[in-house]
Amino acid sequence: MRCPACGHQEDRVIDSRATREGRAIRRRRECLDCTHRFTTYEYVEVDTIVVVKKDHRREAFDRKKLVSGIARASEKRPISTGDIEELVDRVETDLQKLGPEITTRQIGERIMEELQRLDEVAYVRFASVYRHFKDVNQFMEEIQGLMKPSDEGK
Repeated sequence: MRCPACGHQEDRVIDSRATREGRAIRRRRECLDCTHRFTTYEYVEVDTIVVVKKDHRREAFDRKKLVSGIARASEKRPISTGDIEELVDRVETDLQKLGPEITTRQIGERIMEELQRLDEVAYVRFASVYRHFKDVNQFMEEIQGLMKPSDEGK
């Protein structure tokens, strides 16, 4: 592993532990040249998921796009980066079970399921972009749909 501080290629592992429900290994390393400490992660390499877009184009699944979209919907909400990473881990695991090709619709619906449980404001923000709300009425219908389940429990 190349040291990010000096570029030296030899280091020693200080600590290793499983993370992300055992799907990754986090390693703390120390450069043998400059003693800079850094963290690396090891993941199981899985088959590539191909995303089928609405216009039928295909592109490789990009986890960073999911994280970025959820982070935007979650701005100024009490949602940590760890919460977002865990949400994306769950979605990605589910998508891998669906097969090598998945649609943007499958991705969006799965994210919305997770966001609705995590934070309703972030859910509505994400849904407004994902579902392309045309006017305030569509926005209000989505909010009213959120309110119905909690009203039934009273």
